[in-house]
Parts: sequence; structure tokens; C-alpha cells
Amino acid sequence: MELVVSTEGKTICQKWNTDGWAGYERVLPETIEHYIGNALTQRVEHTNGTLRQQTGRWHRRQNKFGKHWTQTKVTVRLVVSYFNWIWCHSRFQTTAAQRAGLASHRWSWDDLISYPTFL
Repeated sequence: MELVVSTEGKTICQKWNTDGWAGYERVLPETIEHYIGNALTQRVEHTNGTLRQQTGRWHRRQNKFGKHWTQTKVTVRLVVSYFNWIWCHSRFQTTAAQRAGLASHRWSWDDLISYPTFL
């Protein structure tokens, strides 16, 4: 239930991919399309792998580690935002946001930083 509450108002996504745990069926609203299984998880796993790789690189360049959850959240948000709004896929020549119909052009860092909800 905490997962459902924490995502309310932050996304318009109406499709959830989960494992077969029965708890999801009890708490997900009826407006959500619920897919069970791992057939549609490749993109999510790719993003998770990229995120682990990028944050790992930052940690190796430093002789200290992040002690504050706030800094970790900012780092994750920047990496995910970069790969969704700025990074251009080599085969499609578009960003993930463009392919999802959320953007009409590839964003720059200035676009990302100046976007009102990012501040």
C-alpha cells in the first residue's frame, strides 16, 4: 500500500508490471493495468543496470561514500532524468521521453534543470 501511496500524483502511468505476489492485487486501484510476470521487465532491468553502473562509477572516483539519503535521491534522479530526457538512443536517434510521446525534442541540461518540477 505504501508503494501505491508514494507514487500517487507523481506519474500518469496506468500500467504496473509485478511478480505474482497476491498483495499487489489487493491494493492496486482498478484503473491500473496489472501485468504479472517478467515478459515486460527488460526495459526496467536495463534502466536499473545502467543506474547501478553510473552510480558505481561516481563512488569509485571518490574516497568517500554518500552518507545522506537526500544526496542519493538527487543522484538517482539526475541519472534517470539524463537517460530519459537527454540521452539519445543510437538506433532510434530519439530519447526515451520522445518515444513515449512526452517530449517533442531532445532536452538539454538547461531544459532539465529549469523544468519547474525538477527544482
